[in-house]
Amino acid sequence: MNHQIAFVETNDCKLHHIGFVVPCIEEVANSFAQSICATWEGGVIHDPHQVVRVAFFRGRNSTDPLVELVEPAGATSPVHSFLKRGGGLHHLCYEVKALDKHLEFMGLTFGKIVRPPLPAIAFGGRRIAWVFTKNKLLLEFLER
Repeated sequence: MNHQIAFVETNDCKLHHIGFVVPCIEEVANSFAQSICATWEGGVIHDPHQVVRVAFFRGRNSTDPLVELVEPAGATSPVHSFLKRGGGLHHLCYEVKALDKHLEFMGLTFGKIVRPPLPAIAFGGRRIAWVFTKNKLLLEFLER
């Protein structure tokens, strides 16, 4: 019960984006955007820390979470093996107010931190971290 109270008090989670792993962003971006009624402005961001290239799609409703396409930027990319198994839906990302406290809570109750906080190019240097839950869900947490 204490952990649940700490979660509510220290974190107001908001679904920020849904991530999909694809072999090549440029090859699938337009059809992907059309199929989910979204728009893509053509930007692709390379993040050497994450060893990925990413692109974000915005839904027609401004309150919708973003959709992210993730492409491995080399054989050492953490999503490379996922793509070899077919790619597709990869993770949910939640924006949280207190990243460190949220990770502590997640580690104690729901799963394992698989990637500790580090700055993300796509989010202006805000830190992200990754947790794999007991229910086999990969979650990304973005510092607000």
